[in-house]
Amino acid sequence: MTVSADYLQYVLDQLAALGEVSARRMFGGVGLYSDEFFFGLIAEDTLYLRVDDSNREDYTARAAAPFRPYADRPQLSMSYYEAPPGVLEDARQLSEWARRSVAVAQRAPQRAPRRSSVRRRRLR
Repeated sequence: MTVSADYLQYVLDQLAALGEVSARRMFGGVGLYSDEFFFGLIAEDTLYLRVDDSNREDYTARAAAPFRPYADRPQLSMSYYEAPPGVLEDARQLSEWARRSVAVAQRAPQRAPRRSSVRRRRLR
C-alpha cells in the first residue's frame, strides 16, 4: 500500500476546510486524523472515509468500493469506503463527507489500550 507525496498533499489540500487534519504513515498507507479521531485512510493513492449505518448509503448509492486490505481475502472489509471521484474533486463536498466520517469516529467505542501478548513469568 503505497501513497505518493503528491496524492497525499492533494487530499490534505482538498480537506483544508475541515480544519486541522494530521496524516500519519502506517503499514505503507496513511491514516487521517481530526484531533485524535481516525476518520480516513489512504492506500494505493485512493482515499477511504470511515462509515457506519448513518452514512454508508451515501457510498453504496454511488457504487463506492469498500476498503479491502487483504488481496487474498477479498471477503474481508473494514468500515471505510472509497471517496467517490466527484466528491473527491469538490473540496467543499469532500469536507462535508469527511465531517460525517469524523462524527462516525467520535461515536465509535474507544478501544482500551492493547495488553502485551508476552506472558510474564512469576518471580518466586
